[in-house]
Amino acid sequence: MTEAEILALPYRPCVGVALTNAAGRVFAGQRLDTTAEAWQMPQGGIDPGEAPLAAALRELREETGVPATAVEVLAEAPDWIDYDLPPELVGRVWKGRYRGQRQRWFLMRLTGDDALIDIATPEPEFRTWRWAAPDELIEMIVPFKRATYRAVFEAFRGRL
Repeated sequence: MTEAEILALPYRPCVGVALTNAAGRVFAGQRLDTTAEAWQMPQGGIDPGEAPLAAALRELREETGVPATAVEVLAEAPDWIDYDLPPELVGRVWKGRYRGQRQRWFLMRLTGDDALIDIATPEPEFRTWRWAAPDELIEMIVPFKRATYRAVFEAFRGRL
């Protein structure tokens, strides 16, 4: 795709969840669909007619097994946060329909213990998971999402 074609594409509406534990560490899952060291927080698309918070709770359940009843919603980022895919990925990801994602992020705290996390979901996305400090997670994420994660953690500064 040409640069003009990429720039003409919309962003995919999406949500993300910064799930923390009592120690203020953040859930990080290692993606199953790549052999690279690709870690991320739970995130996914917003279905038509779905409210962002409902989508965030659904994605959290789908990706980590954690039910809505086991989290406390602490904050919602005040703004949508966009990121662009690298040009070489635009035609391969999401069937070439989007240039990147426009995400609404939520900060949530796990209210139970780690046994509530079960990444062996019906459609697994992660091969393993761990708790990480926010700065550590920024370094673990794929480079094109690092600015997004910095913006997410800045939005939740003082709450982590």
